[in-house]
Amino acid sequence: MRKRNRHVSVWMNDGEYRHLKQQAHAAGMGIDPFIRCLVADKEIAPRPPDSYDDILRELSAIGNNVNQIAHWANAKKGVTDPEMETAAALVRQAWRLVKGVR
Repeated sequence: MRKRNRHVSVWMNDGEYRHLKQQAHAAGMGIDPFIRCLVADKEIAPRPPDSYDDILRELSAIGNNVNQIAHWANAKKGVTDPEMETAAALVRQAWRLVKGVR
């Protein structure tokens, strides 16, 4: 049995319908769930870009490298300038990935 038992029909011109489809697509949703979210006054965020998963994977790898450097530095009780530069370069690389600059 359906959870929703009320049907609402709305007439739109071509421009309104095209805009509705674009907004729903930008949110990564179908038209029906998009309209229900609007009616429920839920915040609708745009869907993440397609490269989002790749960026997260790379950030995870960079984070692992930084953690290994930190663990090694703690065990050694010191860090040299080149080692600090390596860690800083990894952080800068992560920042560029998040900002979408390569």
